Amino acid sequence: MTRKLLLRIALLLLPLDVVGAFVPFIDGGKEMPAIYKGWFDEQIAKQASTAVGKAISAGKRKIEVNFPPVPNLDEVRFGTPLNQKFGRTVVGKDLKVKGGYQPGSNLSRNLVAYSNMYWAKKIAPALGGGPMGGSKISVLSAEPVYFDEIMNSGVGKTGPFNSRSLSANAGNGGSLIAINPGGEETWDRIYSTYGSPSSLVILNNAYSTTYDLGNKRGFEEAYYLKRISKGWVFRAYPGQWQAYLEKPDGTVELLKSYRNKPSLKEVATMVREESFRRYAINNDRWSPGFGERL
Repeated sequence: MTRKLLLRIALLLLPLDVVGAFVPFIDGGKEMPAIYKGWFDEQIAKQASTAVGKAISAGKRKIEVNFPPVPNLDEVRFGTPLNQKFGRTVVGKDLKVKGGYQPGSNLSRNLVAYSNMYWAKKIAPALGGGPMGGSKISVLSAEPVYFDEIMNSGVGKTGPFNSRSLSANAGNGGSLIAINPGGEETWDRIYSTYGSPSSLVILNNAYSTTYDLGNKRGFEEAYYLKRISKGWVFRAYPGQWQAYLEKPDGTVELLKSYRNKPSLKEVATMVREESFRRYAINNDRWSPGFGERL
């Protein structure tokens, strides 16, 4: 009897409420992550890790992963209840940040930076470092992180991203996750300076020098989630690029899939026009409170 068949039988024997706990699936599923549950129930972590692992298995060594590191990225400076909950119950708890998420703490003041460290930890095992990343995985961040506050990074080496730390961490034969390292023109230089690591993942670069989807440097966009006007663009390797409409009630609907990466203008125009056709001007984002959306 195969392992797959045994798993199916086991699921059938479980009560329905227990089976529900398996959603999202082991790999997070193939559709866009749920807003905003995907940040809290590890759906994004599973999807991103699975996509990176598949890309590496396919021989990809230069990889981009890009998605909002916190649920409400546009409002991160205002400390929305949803972001506060994410910092307190997910990031601070998982990384075991000293002092946790408190008003005025380094974690609360630099939530995006610490969140990206959390995502790096979740992605690290896909780079071949074992369940917890392992000694062959390095994470360097260009963002304000107090590394001595993180008690559970899950990787071998962490530190600030600069030319000195890049050279100091080079030559270990492992893989590198570079958090928000800057313009795309530096990505190849990072790869070569580090000593051609087994894999290089550019994680959540904060801005695009091309003002388009993904990058123009040949890095595989293994996991990509971007908010656009009235919707989202999503891609998980080796799947297609997908354009989603975000409806007035906060749910999303897949409008179109693309075999090849479309242009940002093409996707944004299509989604915006469909939104106006259905809802005219009555499709503004609304926030009924995180308790109703999770």
